[in-house]
Amino acid sequence: MIPSALDPQRREADLRRLASENLDVLVVGGGIVGAGVALDAVTRGLSVGVVEAQDWASGTSSKSSKLLHGGLRYLQMLNFTLVQQALRERNLLLHRVAPHLVRKTPFLYPLRHRVWERIYVGAGIALYDVLGWSTGTSRGVPRHRQLSRRRALALAPGLRSKSLVGAIEYYDAQVDDARFVVEVVRTAVSFGAIGVNRAQAVGFLRDGDATCGAVVRDLETGIDHNVRARTTILATGAWTEDTEALAGHGRALHVRPSKGTHLVVPRSKIPSSVAIVVLTEKSVLFVLPWGKHWLIGTTDTDWEYGKGRPVTTAGDVSYLLNHVNRVLETPLTPDDVEAVFAGLRPLIAGVGVVRGPGEAGAHRLRPKKVRAAATTKLSREHAIGRPAPGLVVVSGGKYTTYRLIAKDAVDAAVGVDEHETPVSCTDQVQLLGSEGYLTRWNQREQLAEQHGLSVAQVEHLLHRYGGLVGEVFALMKSDRSLAEPLPGADEYLAAEAAYAVSYEGARHIEDVLMRRTRIGMETAHRGTETAEAVAKIMAPLLGWNDDQREREVEDYRRQVSLERTAELASDDRAANQLVADAPGLLSTP
Repeated sequence: MIPSALDPQRREADLRRLASENLDVLVVGGGIVGAGVALDAVTRGLSVGVVEAQDWASGTSSKSSKLLHGGLRYLQMLNFTLVQQALRERNLLLHRVAPHLVRKTPFLYPLRHRVWERIYVGAGIALYDVLGWSTGTSRGVPRHRQLSRRRALALAPGLRSKSLVGAIEYYDAQVDDARFVVEVVRTAVSFGAIGVNRAQAVGFLRDGDATCGAVVRDLETGIDHNVRARTTILATGAWTEDTEALAGHGRALHVRPSKGTHLVVPRSKIPSSVAIVVLTEKSVLFVLPWGKHWLIGTTDTDWEYGKGRPVTTAGDVSYLLNHVNRVLETPLTPDDVEAVFAGLRPLIAGVGVVRGPGEAGAHRLRPKKVRAAATTKLSREHAIGRPAPGLVVVSGGKYTTYRLIAKDAVDAAVGVDEHETPVSCTDQVQLLGSEGYLTRWNQREQLAEQHGLSVAQVEHLLHRYGGLVGEVFALMKSDRSLAEPLPGADEYLAAEAAYAVSYEGARHIEDVLMRRTRIGMETAHRGTETAEAVAKIMAPLLGWNDDQREREVEDYRRQVSLERTAELASDDRAANQLVADAPGLLSTP
């Protein structure tokens, strides 16, 4: 493994490498799937580059429900294979791949009917446990428990007594989705991959009918680079059809974006020691513990507008509050909502059909007709398309199964190139930070004393950086002011902002406040009170002058103000209009 610090110097060197090397695989898209594809390919011995138009995980992969789960509702759809695969992946991530980032979480499923529901739901959750155990990787995940009303209310006293007759407790897992993506990218880079964010594919290189790379624009300088690769893999999620159109080979996959909205409320507003499942007429909502907060979500509605910044509306907030308040003893009000966030699921609504070998353009794909079904009914499985030699398209699927999606995409790329390549081995690859995590966790009291921090602060760092925490401590040692909490967000230390730039590729204030930390979604001020302090830390590391530093702060604050205004809109169309022409980083390509 080689050093994996994604610092500004490394980014410049990697841009030069992209322009000068002939790669086996170029991955376009830096969400969880693109990052996973890069890691899968490089650990098979392929030369790999991955580029992301904005920041790592800046799209859907930083705006999910933060769950790694099998998906109980997919059992109702009789999709046992998907559930079993997802449970195997959940357990791998929990115990082997990233134990510092993934944590098991107890869930309470309230029951409203005394006999038949307990039998019906109990049987389903028992099957959920069995499918998990059948993977052979479920150690450490407790089996479900049947609970009386009294025992359920002891775990979740914030529930309205009349809303349940009993409950079932079961376990799934949670993850900080954006941090996980950054660690996947850094792990791929540590094995030799090239990783560059703020680098957009603006065109594709052709050799006859074949794709042989892409034109990549450095959005920080505006300079274009021709990047040559045997196979280019598009992993652009909700932007799949846009990048397919840019490639000019026809549409291999038809993706239907579905907006998922979440609310963030203070932990004190819902007395409970467990996550809560809330049934709706369409699906389920989750009330999920998140530090000092609860995440409540999610919606599942069509999104037909700009993909760069899907916004939450007053209607979304009302929908979520109305449903969760049906089970709460003390109802939540809009004033209790500290923050909101929304992401787009790239649901597969149709796939292309390869023409027969005797027809012209045998590699082109013809899309099927798609019935206009509700987004809640669309499959959460992924799909792979090969619209032309040298080009693979992947989209759909669940965050939990990203590793399997990546494996299938690389398998498709290897098949196109017809050269021998080892099979996927990422089920054996630990992410950076995993090694040494348990030892450091056992030493947390000594580490706190050694570095002048509280035990709670060290635990916070270990849950975010795992065995890499020594790199954060080194920054504090070189500058003791970095051991101080950030203003307006005392859970986070100033060193974490410096680390984001020096090791994790952060280029703008939004990268630090929204993804490297979650200050922008965990505070009522949404990071505006922290932006100035973060900018002062970032400026010398990125070479900003005073004007640029002030502009960054003003841009971030303007974005927050625009989003707050959009959240007052009654529907998606009105909300989108308010941010469509927004300046700065709001307009994601």
